[in-house]
Amino acid sequence: MKPEQIEKKSFQLIEARVSSHSFNRRQWSVVKRMIHATADFDLVHTTVFHPRALQLGMAALRGGAPIIADTNMVKAGISLARLRPYGTKLCCAISRLAVAKQARLTGKTRAAAAMRALAPLMKGSLVAIGNAPTALREVLAIAGDRAHRPALIIGVPVGMVDAAESKEQLIASGLPFITVRGEKGGSPLAASVVNALALLSAEDKHE
Repeated sequence: MKPEQIEKKSFQLIEARVSSHSFNRRQWSVVKRMIHATADFDLVHTTVFHPRALQLGMAALRGGAPIIADTNMVKAGISLARLRPYGTKLCCAISRLAVAKQARLTGKTRAAAAMRALAPLMKGSLVAIGNAPTALREVLAIAGDRAHRPALIIGVPVGMVDAAESKEQLIASGLPFITVRGEKGGSPLAASVVNALALLSAEDKHE
């Protein structure tokens, strides 16, 4: 099978296995890609959207807003080809030596220090967090200042420690978000949401 045939068949299987859901058309398009990336059908029940998440996220993408990722794995999973029409810049500071030094000096995780380093780029951006709850906590702290508030936070960190709690804080924050309740998450999930938003943006352009 060719790659496009495999993808088409995968989406057919997802549709066949999910008999009902509460998402609108655009939301379901995103959730299907999330399931496709993870084979996790629990996402039908655990994925939560801020009411304006897709509207604001797509507008930010079309405006060429930067995408800030917590890990290089998230960055690597995002399709540059789908973002090229918008001139989007993908940013991840996790590997910077200065970030590692700052993490040691402050006692923060490197993921949190990386978010702080990218705070000047955060206003109007898309933030995609798939790994570190500490990164999500840091983004929420940064976003408390309107001068650094993202357009959309894709907050799907994975883990046994603080992943579920940090996502509940995101939901309660009032900031535009897409998240998954509970301990599940991951870099492929965060990247799949960005890719789904890029596809939706392209579809809207041709409608």
